[in-house]
Amino acid sequence: MDNADVVIVGTGHGGAQAAIALRQQGHEGTILMVGRDSEPPYERPPLSKEYLAGDKPFERIMIRPEKFWADKNIDLLLGKSVSEVDWMAHQVVLSDGTRIGYRKLIWAGGGDPRRLSCPGATLKGVHAVRDKRDVDAIMAELESGAKRFVVIGGGYIGLEAAAVLRKLDCDVTLLEALPRVLARVAGEELSRFVEAEHRAHGVDLRLDTAIESIEGDNGKVTGVKLSDGSVIPCDAVIVGIGIVPAVAPLIAAGAAGSNGVDVDVYCRTTLDDIYAIGDCAAHANPFAGQAVIRLESVQNANDMANTVARAIMGDKQPYHALPWFWSNQYDLKLQTAGLSLDYDQTIVRGDPATSKFSVVYLKEGRPIAFDCVNNTKDYVQGRKLIENEIGEVDLEMLANPEVPLKELL
Repeated sequence: MDNADVVIVGTGHGGAQAAIALRQQGHEGTILMVGRDSEPPYERPPLSKEYLAGDKPFERIMIRPEKFWADKNIDLLLGKSVSEVDWMAHQVVLSDGTRIGYRKLIWAGGGDPRRLSCPGATLKGVHAVRDKRDVDAIMAELESGAKRFVVIGGGYIGLEAAAVLRKLDCDVTLLEALPRVLARVAGEELSRFVEAEHRAHGVDLRLDTAIESIEGDNGKVTGVKLSDGSVIPCDAVIVGIGIVPAVAPLIAAGAAGSNGVDVDVYCRTTLDDIYAIGDCAAHANPFAGQAVIRLESVQNANDMANTVARAIMGDKQPYHALPWFWSNQYDLKLQTAGLSLDYDQTIVRGDPATSKFSVVYLKEGRPIAFDCVNNTKDYVQGRKLIENEIGEVDLEMLANPEVPLKELL
């Protein structure tokens, strides 16, 4: 296809939902999805959970059956990357030089795993967890007998991978450079609870730990050397230290952005007829006090995709959606509503010792976020509190787990 009415770069959640939403909104023009991944669109969150554990085959994490895309006249160009955006000519240029014209361009490129910068970072056996190919490589290590893993990074990806590996009876050492896990996204109460859970399940979890190098033999990883000179022997390393937004072609074309690419309330970049959605889109978020942030979540990708589809179809509605996230580790189901940025107080509802509790984040007496562990009722009702933008609440009632949150509305 030399051109399409709408070209979507990226075949993750955002890109897939944009194509689906366009058809749902009645778009009859041609749609082309261009993806670096060689597989049809599939869900990313299960990669570090059910897919790695072997609980779900690939077919069960596909966003739609492969036949769906053809039935909806949505063309897929897989295993191809966009190296340049010629916004004046309304064309994208693939890495092989192929030019594809568009009327509207939706950039849903996501991000690339942030890599280690230390010696040995490119040795065989050092893995990321970003796409199916990454996790297939880890599963191949397991099949070949790997039992000793070092996980670098105490964010959700690293913690979820560690939990699955322990379930598979592997020896796991988890290294975090900061004083606690989840330091960038959660308060200390949740961090300490999660740390204790992982240690109880046999993870050798080390905080405030810096890495000097990855050790290897014949090109294959054999251990991780720490800044104190000690070496942790291992068969494989999993690195989960965040992502780098994949927006280089847009920035090179002149789009505004420093951490990702900047978009307005309709997810438009500063380049004509080019939108950006998902992990790579920096936007002023009303639930973050209008701070310009990126949100790395399925919810954000899907909601932005719907915003763009409506805008392209002439039904412009500003992006406004409460951020929410989830994580499964061992028997824990963690659900987060809202953003805990700039909170000045926390309240714990329930007893963490029971593995059912919530952490409420407040700013000037007003709930702005909830972290709920095995506590779906608090999560559902907490979302409503934030969405209704209630003011100061009775802190005694808020702290009492016997008082339903909906009574504070």
